[in-house]
Amino acid sequence: MEKYLEAFGSAFMGTLNWTWKSILFEVPWYTNYFWGLVAISLLVWGLEILFPWRKNQSIFRKDFWLDAFYMFFNFFLFAIIISGVYRMLELGFREFGVTARSLAIVDIAAWPAWLQLLVFFIVLDFVQWFTHILLHKYPVLWQFHKVHHSVKEMGFAAHLRYHWMENVLYKPLKTFGVMILGGFEPEQAYIVHFAAISIGHLNHANIKLTWGPLKYILNNPVMHLYHHAYHLPAGSYGVNFGISLSLWDYLFRTNYVPEDSGTIPIGFPGDEAFPKDFIHQNIYGFTKPKAEG
Repeated sequence: MEKYLEAFGSAFMGTLNWTWKSILFEVPWYTNYFWGLVAISLLVWGLEILFPWRKNQSIFRKDFWLDAFYMFFNFFLFAIIISGVYRMLELGFREFGVTARSLAIVDIAAWPAWLQLLVFFIVLDFVQWFTHILLHKYPVLWQFHKVHHSVKEMGFAAHLRYHWMENVLYKPLKTFGVMILGGFEPEQAYIVHFAAISIGHLNHANIKLTWGPLKYILNNPVMHLYHHAYHLPAGSYGVNFGISLSLWDYLFRTNYVPEDSGTIPIGFPGDEAFPKDFIHQNIYGFTKPKAEG
């Protein structure tokens, strides 16, 4: 047990120190996820202000500051807390002989850097798309995912408004995605990280953007708005599950964009009774579900 506690403490302090050094600009700019998140957020927010899709929506939209808090909580505060738990799990798996290499399907280490990054990005995005479907399909997971869908006005910061349990669900599956690639993360993985943040921010932004013909590959604000639609197609538990790529939705026929006015109501049936504050939203998934209207 002592070595597990040491592993927890080491990972916790390591992540805390790295985050603090990031705030102080003491890490390389390309791995400074703290100020990278701030820069991307300010850039996309600026685009919302200059080119608003829903022109009657306030610059400081409904729950703007709540969502801003979620951004930093989920990306940094919770990441610091959970890092020690993941290190303990990693140590436990190793004791049973389960390593990154033992689950490898393909080793991409010898591939060209650009191809490593592309495969890394595609595999992780597919894993997240599949996980996203699970969050909608199974009621016990949907109870947690409701936090993200409780947004009533879309804006860039809604991207990272989600229940902390989603970190617990996504992280192991993303780790599995890395493990099947031989446990190898490309040296330039920060490019994938920042690209995913940028696309996610844009998908939730108050901007009308479809990428033209690339809409069949890249997710976009018009498509993702319908993922948050209050009224879904009959018999459906969700549409447009894409994270960065829309490709999976078109391939598996979960795509749905009937029009592009941007004026549809968003949320879910019964969301008027959903908690409005951070604390109660994050204990909601652990309470007994109420019947939705």
